[in-house]
Amino acid sequence: MKKIICFIVIVLIITGCGKKNTNIKEKYKDDIIKKEEVYDPYSTENKYDIDASLFKKNKNTKYGNIETIKYYSKTANDYKNANVLFPPNYDKNTKYPILYFIHGWDGKYSSHVNDESYLYYLQGNMLANNLAKPMIIIGVDMYTDKLSEKSKKTDEEKRFIYDKVIDDIALDLMPYIENKYNYKHERTSTAIAGISQGGSESLATGFKYLDKFAYIASLAPDTGVIPTEWFKGTFWNTRIFDEFPMPTKENMPKYLYLAVGSKDPWNIECTKYYGEVLNKMGIKNQTDYVKGFGHDYKFWRVCMYNFMNKIFR
Repeated sequence: MKKIICFIVIVLIITGCGKKNTNIKEKYKDDIIKKEEVYDPYSTENKYDIDASLFKKNKNTKYGNIETIKYYSKTANDYKNANVLFPPNYDKNTKYPILYFIHGWDGKYSSHVNDESYLYYLQGNMLANNLAKPMIIIGVDMYTDKLSEKSKKTDEEKRFIYDKVIDDIALDLMPYIENKYNYKHERTSTAIAGISQGGSESLATGFKYLDKFAYIASLAPDTGVIPTEWFKGTFWNTRIFDEFPMPTKENMPKYLYLAVGSKDPWNIECTKYYGEVLNKMGIKNQTDYVKGFGHDYKFWRVCMYNFMNKIFR
């Protein structure tokens, strides 16, 4: 009897006990970045059943370092902070692509870019499995005004203060990064992503500065990028553009990604609407309506897997 039990245990170990320990490289073999490949980010559907292990610390994986920087923003008329996440084995003589990431309402630069965040672990785990290109990720602070007065501001005041991050990134933060790290931004090596209100700002930043960003991700964005029917007559829907600026052949986004979950309480219709308008304008995009997800980090992290897998290739 003991021999039979031992045999069964061995078989279960070999077969993976229900396949819970699926090899990441095998499961995501279609996402592995290959050399010398001509890659079209629109050629494959995005995945939303991503292994939770990709967002957690793995004792055998090396992760990058984070540096908090302080720069003067003429747009804010004050100093602002940002978190810079370097890839593992960072070489200061190498020119890495850069992803700027904007948090949601009432967040800050460190909300998603810190040494215990899903982006921190996701970057290291994806690189360890050759699922992303090495990149620098910058956590942007959306609040662009006198920081000492933030607690006194109403939501309406914050909305328009947040909109100022569009110019802050392009005119203040990016030049600072270039000067501090001896780094010259190239459009095809620069991406921007954001969630919720940050998703609106990333979409607006990418389109206002099409000459600076080749990759744009807008995750469950709020109303207010262009006029919509939702929250009409409120500050939420005060538009940034009358319509999306039309890209030229030279500055058309290489990858434009919008997504919203089916359980999102606020931004389903406006996200879909942005995608429909972009389609009518002939601006290629991938707008996903994803069943089962809400308006939280569980959605942001799977979306960022998709975006990081498809950019800079």
